[in-house]
Amino acid sequence: MGKIGAAFSLFQAGFILAREGVISAIPAEVMPPAAKIGHALAGLIARRRSKNVEQSERLSIALNKLGPSWVKLGQFLATRPDVIGTQIATDLEMLQDRMKPFETRLARQTLENSLGRNVDDVFTSLDEPIAAASIAQVHKAVIKKTGETVAVKVIRPGVRARFIRDLVTFDTAARLQEKYLPASRRLKPVAVTQMLSQSARIEMDLRLEAAALSEMAENIKDDPGFRVPQVNWELTGRDCLVLEWIEGIKFNDTKTLVENGHNLVQLAETLMQSFLRHTLRDGFFHADMHPGNLFVDHNGIIVAVDLGITGRLGKKERRFLAEILYGFITRNYLRVAQVHFEAGYVPHHHDVNSFAQAIRAIGEPIHGQSAKTISMANMLTLLFEVTELFDMETRTELLLLQKTMVVVEGVARTLDSDFNMWKVAEPVVSHWIASNLGPAGVLTDAAVGMKSITRIASQLPVFAERAERLSVAMDDMAENGMRFSEQTADQIGKSEAWHGRWGRRALWVIALTAITAVYMQYFS
Repeated sequence: MGKIGAAFSLFQAGFILAREGVISAIPAEVMPPAAKIGHALAGLIARRRSKNVEQSERLSIALNKLGPSWVKLGQFLATRPDVIGTQIATDLEMLQDRMKPFETRLARQTLENSLGRNVDDVFTSLDEPIAAASIAQVHKAVIKKTGETVAVKVIRPGVRARFIRDLVTFDTAARLQEKYLPASRRLKPVAVTQMLSQSARIEMDLRLEAAALSEMAENIKDDPGFRVPQVNWELTGRDCLVLEWIEGIKFNDTKTLVENGHNLVQLAETLMQSFLRHTLRDGFFHADMHPGNLFVDHNGIIVAVDLGITGRLGKKERRFLAEILYGFITRNYLRVAQVHFEAGYVPHHHDVNSFAQAIRAIGEPIHGQSAKTISMANMLTLLFEVTELFDMETRTELLLLQKTMVVVEGVARTLDSDFNMWKVAEPVVSHWIASNLGPAGVLTDAAVGMKSITRIASQLPVFAERAERLSVAMDDMAENGMRFSEQTADQIGKSEAWHGRWGRRALWVIALTAITAVYMQYFS
């Protein structure tokens, strides 16, 4: 889809948002004059019934009409109050990725195309869909060969083409935002959109989700109270994923959890500590941990499904994260500020002590409040507001982490209204710091460094040979000048000729415009 198609899609999206009363619900006082005109027009276009609907519901209706990729975008933006404002972010938190299921006959066709076999030869039964989202839907089935009950996840027909078209539209909107709204550039809307695009593309290849499940299963095999379903690799392909069927209670069904004797406080602690353990220890975490993706089996173990969206952090980012969290827990705000500077999150022309003062303004209220009022979402909102004063740019590698941390804390609070994230996080964070930043961690880093040095040393003959060739080439260039191949010279000539033709045409347009202006001035 070209620029014209993207522009048309943006216009179409704007019309639907206006029609559902989303634009007219935004306060006009904060808008520039040109935007106020558009706001007034949107009010005229809005349906009459939309004025009687809550703003959050208007937004949900509009995004669902725009399609699955817009629903994904809305869910993603719900965790970015720094980008879209606190009120809109709160409204988007209500948005759920629930789509109308597609027909089972279409799912059977997709399965047969992916497996290369007739569905009836593989499964004894394939039930109607039990859950449907924007990218795929899930069926319960029984494998004919083994009699095992499984969950079969099938890609929604035509979803890839739709996503690709919409992602081009998102990219166009982000580039226009960066170009015409300089204040938004530190938020890196283009980089954020590209990250969202990459995440969606990965999510639409179910082989990659199977690989993620396999990797996480290896990482957490010795962890208490948390696991993921086993993958049936023989029946898994790009468009279908076959998993162990999970018999359990959903996290949002607290009444049934209590009736079955499960400890809600313990489940909340296990969920948060598991997430932090995966993030800090493994650098690999489930990035879509909403209640619909979390079950509790009969043994009281949390089972996380739908690993289509995952996040990764390198060793350096994990160290920064651990030190920032530990600094807030121990009220060492100067260290929190220093870590932001060491990581390059805050430009060095700012004063670290002034930034530490700003961090203290966020941290101290946390320690002075009850557990019920301490919120990671609120803290991140305050942090975004403060870091804007210090020119801190959006870190795209941390976006999924921030999003998931807010979601996990919210899920934990539904189980335990007195949930204190900082108290629950302390054992995991302090253990990681002791293991990785203490003497043992120093020795491990030294061993890794020695391996890197050894590997570089083994490549020294190759480097020396390349350096010698470079030296000869530079001597030749100094004596004979820079030379291009015939193909390169021909391409440069064509390019210059093309620019020359368009330059002459531009001059003719300017000249004709000037002549017309003079004519209109003297002869009208």
